Amino acid sequence: MIQFRRHRPAGGAPESGARFQPGEIVFHRRYRYRGVVVESDAECRATEAWYQGNMTQPSRDQPWYHVLTDGEVHAKYVAEDNLMPDPTGAPIRHPLLGRFFSGYADGCYVRNDVPWEG
Repeated sequence: MIQFRRHRPAGGAPESGARFQPGEIVFHRRYRYRGVVVESDAECRATEAWYQGNMTQPSRDQPWYHVLTDGEVHAKYVAEDNLMPDPTGAPIRHPLLGRFFSGYADGCYVRNDVPWEG
């Protein structure tokens, strides 16, 4: 489980400055998985222990995303540099889709008002 620092950095909404918005389907450049963005943080909010425990340490000073991963039951926390738009346009299969999204249209999920508490 990812442990997060409790405060969000100043500077507005968590999505500010993010390339990808909630509902967009993304593709991980290195690990080749697909997922849908639920929320973003302006910078990495995970604890230093979690960050150092990763196989790689992308810059903390960039947007990071909470992503529901296609065909899995958990979410991942991913640096923006590792993501690109998903080239397939196919829907995502994840048991939590209905919790955070109210629909799917034009290759994008429609985010509802349920807060991400990951």
